[in-house]
Amino acid sequence: MTMRIARRPWLRDGLVTATVFGAALWASSFQASGQTGSSAARPASPPTAAARTPAASGALAKRGAYLVKTSACMDCHTPVKMGPNGPEPDEARLLSGHPADMALPPPPAPSGPWIASIAASMTAWSGPWGISYTANLTPDPETGLGTWTEQQFMDAIRSGRHQGRGRPILPPMPWPMYRNFNDADLKAIYAYLRTIPPIKNKVPDPVIATPPTQ
Repeated sequence: MTMRIARRPWLRDGLVTATVFGAALWASSFQASGQTGSSAARPASPPTAAARTPAASGALAKRGAYLVKTSACMDCHTPVKMGPNGPEPDEARLLSGHPADMALPPPPAPSGPWIASIAASMTAWSGPWGISYTANLTPDPETGLGTWTEQQFMDAIRSGRHQGRGRPILPPMPWPMYRNFNDADLKAIYAYLRTIPPIKNKVPDPVIATPPTQ
């Protein structure tokens, strides 16, 4: 089951902008496959995870929770279910990404001005870049971010590549906007993601389309 973006007008200000901008960057990312991270100067980093006191770690995670909840992370990484008042986030699958047991038919082909289609769960997207499934952000060591280091998480957001060095991170993930977080913010988000319940959910691999020829 899919829905067109126009039927979810509350998405337009954020996710649609990220999708269009991300689609433009998607092709160019193949030309810079050897580049990871940003060379721009950044503020001094806060203490590493190993050096933080319990109180400092708790405050950092609290800050990260605020950032995650106000930066639309839950809109895509937490599956949607039907509630008494309509679609609502499935808190039992908080930030666990596209459900592994949700089989989807092939997406409809783009037509006219339509650039993307979205699964009803809000966890699968298709467009000229291919098909993207939102990642499992929980600390599950096998299917989530459990084995990711803080640096790998930061590098991924800065570079738009898996763990900062792998495949491109596809739209609608708005990493071109999120890379403007400072180091302290990214460390806080990472700290919060380590505190949520781990959920074993193996998200399908993305389907990356061949970039258009110039």
